[in-house]
Amino acid sequence: MRKRMRRALGVLLLLAATGVHAGKADVLDAQAQCDAQRQCTLSVTVRHADSGWDHYANAWIVRTPDGTVLATRALLHPHVSEQPFTRSLPGVVIPPGIETVIIEAVDSVHGSGGTQFTLPID
Repeated sequence: MRKRMRRALGVLLLLAATGVHAGKADVLDAQAQCDAQRQCTLSVTVRHADSGWDHYANAWIVRTPDGTVLATRALLHPHVSEQPFTRSLPGVVIPPGIETVIIEAVDSVHGSGGTQFTLPID
């Protein structure tokens, strides 16, 4: 029994050291400023327990409700000491008839799968 407990503790320490415990990236908030042609600047707030270059939120994706990708915002570096953080993306064209977009964050280990945000478009 003691041997199993030590092994389990060793695995937990290894996971903590590699940053796997950081989990998936979550979108906390998003805002859109759009012109009459539905060309928008999106500002998106992401939370992720970035641990450095090995595990960090590295993008967010804007999709229509049917899954069509409209835009991707690459995040080029870890935000270890800046959590949550907000980044913008200008020039996102929202097609006519699309009333909401879904924004999801991506991290360098898990990919997507964290909390998504549904953003109404006026």
